[in-house]
Amino acid sequence: MFVQWYIIKMAKLYFHYSTMNAGKSTALLQASHGYRERGLETMVFTSSKDNRYGESEVVSRVGLRTSAHTYTESDDILMMVQDMNKKNELSCVLIDEAQFLSKDQVEQLGKIVDEMNITVMAFGIRTDFQGELFEGSKYLLAWADRLKELRAVCHCGSKATMNLRFGKDGAIRSGEQVEIGGNESYQSLCRKCFWSGTVAIVKLPFI
Repeated sequence: MFVQWYIIKMAKLYFHYSTMNAGKSTALLQASHGYRERGLETMVFTSSKDNRYGESEVVSRVGLRTSAHTYTESDDILMMVQDMNKKNELSCVLIDEAQFLSKDQVEQLGKIVDEMNITVMAFGIRTDFQGELFEGSKYLLAWADRLKELRAVCHCGSKATMNLRFGKDGAIRSGEQVEIGGNESYQSLCRKCFWSGTVAIVKLPFI
């Protein structure tokens, strides 16, 4: 008697988190490329809040880029994925800037995994410039099947776990949670340097 074995693909919800400048967008783009190289369809999302590199595109600091669907906090990502899946069967949904997701949207990501059996990989910053969790990160940390921390290094050599916002007078400790910026406004620091407000001197290249 022969027994047939069936391998059932079990999708999962992944959350890859870190401080700024840890290569999250690069990791997302590499993951999407890996799927597409094997003939599998992916759907990439990014937040409409971060338009530093233009809209509807994910761009890494090393120059990699791909087109993306933008989302706002009011968008139904589950419905957007369902509509796309009818046109092209999806194997993976990838979310950049996942810290900007709402609680409802993180729940929608879970339904994409559980009801549609499509893997979801979310990439985002864990905490804001005051050391508080973003809403999207809070619920991804609580509900994701797999968590992975991407390592960044503080200027002192320790592991960077915090994001410091700074200006001409040093560390900024109050203000709106979301203020889009890059190396001119934020630094990734260890906890000790974060609380002491120790900002590294940024060396600009010769022109």
